[in-house]
Amino acid sequence: MYGCILVSAAIVALYETETLMPGCLVGDANAEFITVSAMEILTICLMPLALRLFKLKRISKELAASGRQALAKWGSIRMAMLCLPMIANTLLYYMSGLNVAFGYMAIIGLICLVFIYPGTSRCVSETGNPQ
Repeated sequence: MYGCILVSAAIVALYETETLMPGCLVGDANAEFITVSAMEILTICLMPLALRLFKLKRISKELAASGRQALAKWGSIRMAMLCLPMIANTLLYYMSGLNVAFGYMAIIGLICLVFIYPGTSRCVSETGNPQ
């Protein structure tokens, strides 16, 4: 999780210091519209799913039965569901010439990470066993 946040911060640092020049995808309005639409759908669908993933019957049963192994698998999938769109939105924000839609989606992804922070007490409560 922290690695993904660092990657996003590195992207911001590279573009804000003008090491990389923003706006390399500016000019094709159709491509920008399709990209914004696709990322909005992807982000809007993945965020609630990631936040409620452990409440799904099949996954909660697997967490209760397998414990750590299932938690590592599903926890990683859950973080990827939030982190990968966050990184993509951060990168697209700068590549599209500071299109605020991408910026807002990246910020929302960052905020959602707070709600899935994999602390010890959360892991115990989600697996149902203190191993």
